[in-house]
Amino acid sequence: MDTINHLLLGLQVCIEPANLFLAFLGCLIGTLVGVLPGLGPAATISLLLPASFHISPVGALILLAGIYYGTQYGGSTTSILLNIPGEASSVVTCLDGYEMAKKGQAGPALGIAAFGSFIAGTAATLGLMLLAPPLAEMALKFGPPEYTTLVILGLTVLTFLVKGSMSKALAMAAFGLFLSTIGLDAVSGVARFSFGKVELMDGIGLVPVVMGLFGIAEVLLNLEKTMRREILQGKIETYLPTREDWRRSGGPIFRGSVIGFFLGIIPGGGSVLASFVSYAIEKRISRYPEKFGKGMIEGVAGPESANNSASIGAFIPLLTLGIPSNVVVAILLGAMMIHGLQPGPNLLQDHPHVFWGVIMSMYIGNVMLLLLNLPLIGLWVQVLRVPYGLLFPLILLFCLIGAYSLNFATFDILIMIVFGVIGYLMKKTDYEAAPLILAMVLGGIFENALRQSLILSDGSPLIFFTRPIAAAFLWIAIGVIIVPMIPWFKKKRQTIAVEG
Repeated sequence: MDTINHLLLGLQVCIEPANLFLAFLGCLIGTLVGVLPGLGPAATISLLLPASFHISPVGALILLAGIYYGTQYGGSTTSILLNIPGEASSVVTCLDGYEMAKKGQAGPALGIAAFGSFIAGTAATLGLMLLAPPLAEMALKFGPPEYTTLVILGLTVLTFLVKGSMSKALAMAAFGLFLSTIGLDAVSGVARFSFGKVELMDGIGLVPVVMGLFGIAEVLLNLEKTMRREILQGKIETYLPTREDWRRSGGPIFRGSVIGFFLGIIPGGGSVLASFVSYAIEKRISRYPEKFGKGMIEGVAGPESANNSASIGAFIPLLTLGIPSNVVVAILLGAMMIHGLQPGPNLLQDHPHVFWGVIMSMYIGNVMLLLLNLPLIGLWVQVLRVPYGLLFPLILLFCLIGAYSLNFATFDILIMIVFGVIGYLMKKTDYEAAPLILAMVLGGIFENALRQSLILSDGSPLIFFTRPIAAAFLWIAIGVIIVPMIPWFKKKRQTIAVEG
């Protein structure tokens, strides 16, 4: 009975006209971002964070969540029609989707991508609804030691899965933790690393940092590239897959939904890894693996289902534990904290309208995305003709307006520009931004939990090894750091890093 009441509460929240419009707007923007190569959910959510401060917390979360899972829908359009992934998780869709389009099967490829995404997104939302409450109830038993080691585990797993050197990823995580300590100490009130600057007394804001690392840096990087956009000509007769297409795609959609959901929950997993794992499994179990890469519909259905399912699954650790599983969800965590919401096990008790309102908005959002994608493909194709020379100055303008509108301070613009340059140099030298952002967002939680743990144990670090759950998290984290040093495992990790 409680579940039914919660669902009715969530439905009541999300069908309010303002929230319904925000869900639609998030899905529309998300699809557009997925269609346009060179943008991504992290950059877009960073740009729109300042605008979300002027609406209700639940409305802001519905909008930003819609952008996140909406990008997974739009990315398949450019992958299939242009052989250019609009979103990183749609890279693998290019392999068979574009080949199908060249054979005159663009309609069924786009159709199965949209229907598979809808089925997977709806199934993942159901899984989120069923799994999140008991997990939140279990997490209520967590104390400061468990939260301390959980943050350590999240950071180490993410550094294990990111592209490139693990030492570089750990360095970025350490840099993020350092940034989180800038400002007044929460306990003693002493200014730390502020260098006498009043603007730094309150710390470095998350919004200017992410807008610099993902907005400015992406523009600078994309200005160096020349993207060839050869859109396939010819009219698409129908987007509806045939009965044979459905017979071949049913298994991949089911498997992709399950794989994506559980990989989305794991810190550092996410949509990109889910789509690659799904494709690899479909190729492995297929009776015709040699045909993959030549226009197999299974190679479109599985990955597109997996990346959408993963984007929904990523909300489980965010809403129940307060731990983001990837950089986009880390930005959402920051947005929730700015709105005065503390993600974690208490969210379900203290703000049930937010928790259930977001979940129910995902059901409605998936229906909106299905209705948006297929009829508007012609419009998205026209959007792809917009020159990047016009697009990038607009992005820079939004960045400047967004950074300034936070506190109406030019200092925030300076921070954004500095981190834009830092982000550009990081990308050129293969340093990942994800560990930095994750550590910066979790730094405050980690510091407070660590202090409370040491107070409980009179300063003894043995508390992290004597409590079973905390010890399990810590030993897994230690194993994640040690395992890559084993020679046999280095090649395995390099394969995962390429996919990530």
